[in-house]
Amino acid sequence: MARKVSLREFQEHLAARLSGAARGQAAAGLLGVQAGSRLWLLNLSDSGEITPSPHLTPVPMTKHWFAGIANIRGGLYSVVDLSAFLGGDATPHNANVRLLLVGTRYGSNAALLVNRSLGLKNLESMTPAPADASLPAWAQETYADAEGRTWHRLNLKELLADSDFMQIAA
Repeated sequence: MARKVSLREFQEHLAARLSGAARGQAAAGLLGVQAGSRLWLLNLSDSGEITPSPHLTPVPMTKHWFAGIANIRGGLYSVVDLSAFLGGDATPHNANVRLLLVGTRYGSNAALLVNRSLGLKNLESMTPAPADASLPAWAQETYADAEGRTWHRLNLKELLADSDFMQIAA
């Protein structure tokens, strides 16, 4: 039976992990998300905030993968459906859908729409796997977990600099 943890202990543990991630000390602790049929790993310090997907305001004359604009506490974020951007199916809007506010660290109000958040993942428990040549350079680092699932490490800095990602006009 698992030991019960007080709310205070939980908050202190979480604060310590997030603080360490922001300083780059938690290289093994990554955020796992699912976008379409692919599993992704993001550095905690890059991933910013994760929120349930709010109402998205569509923007006319944009590419099919541009999901719209989201208002998060008065800040406007451009939202890209990661699965659709990579040529997969559009992310269905349901209770599991999450919005990753990813660009703030890099001076951009960009967000990624993903199917669901999968929690923290430990890279040390995974083994390097062959890269998927169909994916862009910012997604070439690939790992396999103990269950044999393939995880792609998302380099957000490179994604935000990708000219295709920045061209939303249809």
